[in-house]
Amino acid sequence: MPPIFLQWLSLVAMILLQSINGTNSNFPAYSSQLKHLLSMSQIQLNNLAFASDAGKLFGWLSGIAANYLPMWLVLILGSSLGLVGYGVQYLFLIGRVSNLPYGAIFFLAMLAGNSICWINTVCYLVAIRNFPLDGQLVIGLTGSYQGLSAKIYTDIVDVIYHSSDVKRARAYLLLSSILPLIVSVINAPFVRVIKVMKTKRAKDAFIFILVITIATGAFAVMGSIGSTSSLLSPFASAVGMLTLLLAPLLIPLGLGLRHQIKQLAEEKVHIEEINNVSMDKMESGVKLDISEIISESPSESFELSFSSTSEEFNGEIRESNNGDDRISETNEVISVIEEISVKVMLRRLNFWLYFFVYLFGVTLALVFFNNLGQIAESRGRSASSLVSLSSSFGFFGRLVPSIVEYFVSRRKYMISRPAFVVALMAPTGAAFFLLLANDTSVPWLYISTAIIGVCSGAITTISVSLTTELFGTKNFGVNHNVLVVNIPIGSLLFGYLAAVAYHREGNAEGKCFGMECYRKTFGLWGTLCFIGTFLALILYARTRKFYNSQRS
Repeated sequence: MPPIFLQWLSLVAMILLQSINGTNSNFPAYSSQLKHLLSMSQIQLNNLAFASDAGKLFGWLSGIAANYLPMWLVLILGSSLGLVGYGVQYLFLIGRVSNLPYGAIFFLAMLAGNSICWINTVCYLVAIRNFPLDGQLVIGLTGSYQGLSAKIYTDIVDVIYHSSDVKRARAYLLLSSILPLIVSVINAPFVRVIKVMKTKRAKDAFIFILVITIATGAFAVMGSIGSTSSLLSPFASAVGMLTLLLAPLLIPLGLGLRHQIKQLAEEKVHIEEINNVSMDKMESGVKLDISEIISESPSESFELSFSSTSEEFNGEIRESNNGDDRISETNEVISVIEEISVKVMLRRLNFWLYFFVYLFGVTLALVFFNNLGQIAESRGRSASSLVSLSSSFGFFGRLVPSIVEYFVSRRKYMISRPAFVVALMAPTGAAFFLLLANDTSVPWLYISTAIIGVCSGAITTISVSLTTELFGTKNFGVNHNVLVVNIPIGSLLFGYLAAVAYHREGNAEGKCFGMECYRKTFGLWGTLCFIGTFLALILYARTRKFYNSQRS
């Protein structure tokens, strides 16, 4: 198979892997049922949400493993952790495992959360190495599908169990345990490093994949709205989503077919050249046998054919035939402030500014999503519809930076990621304060959830590029996993405060209904988000010179 076929096949594999890798986003869809079945308090339930995020504390292990093990093995190991973490919880809920203490459930949730890091690491590293000139675009594009995970799982559960809350809770856990492993096993042979660079024709392929991705997001939003207004049946939504997820396969298949046609055409031309040489010699009265034809056929012709094929499919992906030019172009696109190890990174002020911006932005949003089950319950809304809505808009949020990256990079201009983050943090803070509105005529809960989904999704995508630009690509696997350690820290701190406030306003059964349940929590989260916006401004000021220097 030509390298360009395998290169794009690896991108399709990453899309499928990321689309089922956001298993932690399913938690709010079954958290209320889990709380009831296990007779837990709100604080205990919050601790389980924290446990899932706490798995990221050990995410750096996946980065180290990727340095020494084949990508396919790292992938299988990660999905196996999820199989154990979610699988044992599922067996406990259906009564196949008895006497499982709360501490064991906490550990299983943490193990399941850690599995996500392994699949993420594989996808990030393969994207960077297989698409050296478009790595940031591919990371953002494939990562956007992770924001769609909750929507995909919800579609499947809606088809199987439409009304039973208890059965739905079990179905979410069962799917979270087996689906990542199944998809990982199927895609393991294709998630590998291919030694190719960018071709001139990659532009058309990227435009096509972006169109498919946008269509997928639009369908997801329509399906989310349809879940409350019966625009689409659960079965139609699931089939449509599966079709769109498999649509990117058309790209490697098309490239592979074009390669075969080109190869056959070149072979035909080569045979005709040999026949023409033979005929010319025969007409001149020169005796010629088959061995003479072969021995005298110009090697130059073969070299030209091989060179053409190689240039088209094996490394042409270059703008010129000069290797030095190609290398310099690669370095120009993947520009970094400095290449540093994790120990040096922890001593940089830029890292700590970045750390707290992420803490007061993406992490706050994740805590909000973890509490969507109780937030929806307190306001008499459907948790599943809110989870589906946040997932769909989160998908578009993750995709936006990829679209911007694509068009900006074609103009040889490097966008300032910190400036982009500032522009996204401010609306997130405003959305938290909108949740305080008590106007029943306007569905502020849905509007705010959509805003937070879009903005936090976009920052999540930008953070991958920002990590490489601030601290380099050499130690990316470890450095980025150290950054996201703030997720479990924020999950514990912010989630605990939310649980305490919810518990105080609740009734004797530990449930809370009404606007007061999360009023103080939303006010605190909004304030912290605006503090994060200010820190992002400082980071922008400190890195502005670097981004300005990338203009050409």
